Amino acid sequence: MSRRKLRPDEIELWAQVAATAERLNPNRPNDAPEHTPRPKPKPQKTHLPREDFSIGAHARAKPQEHTLVAPVRDRIASAPLNMDKKTFARLKRGKLRPEGKLDLHGMTMDQAHPALSRFILSSHASGKRLVLVVTGKGKHRDEGGPIPVRHGVLRHNVPQWLAMAPLSSLVLQISEAHLKHGGGGAYYIYLRRN
Repeated sequence: MSRRKLRPDEIELWAQVAATAERLNPNRPNDAPEHTPRPKPKPQKTHLPREDFSIGAHARAKPQEHTLVAPVRDRIASAPLNMDKKTFARLKRGKLRPEGKLDLHGMTMDQAHPALSRFILSSHASGKRLVLVVTGKGKHRDEGGPIPVRHGVLRHNVPQWLAMAPLSSLVLQISEAHLKHGGGGAYYIYLRRN
């Protein structure tokens, strides 16, 4: 926004007001502005690096978590590949369609473990290769007590149950599902041939 120029009658009126005004500091030299406004000086850009600056120096530290075990996503991703690379790539992109699905939502651990065992054993017996197990992402139930409560109990336990006998001999690969099949709340389980 630019300033408008003062009209001559406004300049004359201001001069009358200024002449009748009493100065606050009479000893100070008169540095009153002229009747025409001066242009503002343009700021000069300096590109000197600051020595006291470091990235993240004032960032807040993340609250410390109480888990000593790596997250499930990292443990599954770091597991060795036991199946064909091309098939695994298609699986991760969601191009393969699961032949069976088990939904464990709302189940307790006592209900979910036998249901998972039955499902994997019957799927393998019927010749299925790829099945989907939906665990859900879990609810955050930690009330702040002295012992932390794990977030997503079934999501953490299903890979452990699949790594134990009798299911470990039937399972070739476990992978997190693609977003269209449930993402972080579901697992692809690739079974061995019958």
